[in-house]
Amino acid sequence: MGNQQSSTTTPNKKWDGNAMSQNDFMERDTVLVLNNDDIVIGSESKKASHVFSPAQPRGVLHRAFSVFLYDASTQELLLQQRASTKITFPNVWTNTCCSHPLHGMDVNEVDTPEDVQDGTVMGVKAAAVRKLEHELGIPVGQLPLDGFKFLTRLHYWAADTVTHGEKSPWGENEIDYVLFATVPSKDSITIQPHPDEVDDVCWVTQAKLLEMFADKDLLFSPWFRIIANRWMISSGGASAEKGGWWDDLDRTMNTDNFCDYESIHRFDPPTEHLGGGGDATAMFVEEKLYS
Repeated sequence: MGNQQSSTTTPNKKWDGNAMSQNDFMERDTVLVLNNDDIVIGSESKKASHVFSPAQPRGVLHRAFSVFLYDASTQELLLQQRASTKITFPNVWTNTCCSHPLHGMDVNEVDTPEDVQDGTVMGVKAAAVRKLEHELGIPVGQLPLDGFKFLTRLHYWAADTVTHGEKSPWGENEIDYVLFATVPSKDSITIQPHPDEVDDVCWVTQAKLLEMFADKDLLFSPWFRIIANRWMISSGGASAEKGGWWDDLDRTMNTDNFCDYESIHRFDPPTEHLGGGGDATAMFVEEKLYS
């Protein structure tokens, strides 16, 4: 599965998202191939890892991250709508930024099991800063690495059947690192979305997000729905006893009450994201499908 590659790989030439097309990203970006325990076992192109086919019904398992950026003064979450020109999951609304740490970056983006256990995951955080600048135009330095809170990991997969049809050749199979961050106010950061990456952005309250989820005319990424429904809002499905991560941002950001560095939570996709080019069926039969 993929090519064997060490986490100490010599860095490639500087990554420049503004100099590459969507096809370039698919061909040149080298993702971290994993086993089911989140151990890096090799590398693969972004394109090859996202192909759903009879030979690999759920693509190739790789590492990802999902950033959730909040305005601390209003408790609003920044959403983006992925550009219509994106190859995988175009047009969908999703959390602030979702992408992949890569092999061979100027700043190492490959975290070890020890990095996960102590919660530092500086590689994933470096990747987040890189992609926040690329996708949303947030300058490096406006969101420092130590401002990100690593909460947990989830392994999910989903065929991109909603936008590419029931035999979609594309999909996701990721162990996703969830990162929260806050800014004092939305006016304290610069946001200039890249037109090839993002069609729209908006800041939303919990109530507004739940209203958007109920709107059948809007598309959402399956990973965002899973995270939101499972953990973020108690009224949306998170544990009422413990509360949702978004219910008390101060507690989430300033304590470890919600941090889980031991578990890898595993989810099959909503039913509309089963199938694809490899006719993939439920993988985690012990888990309930999230809708």
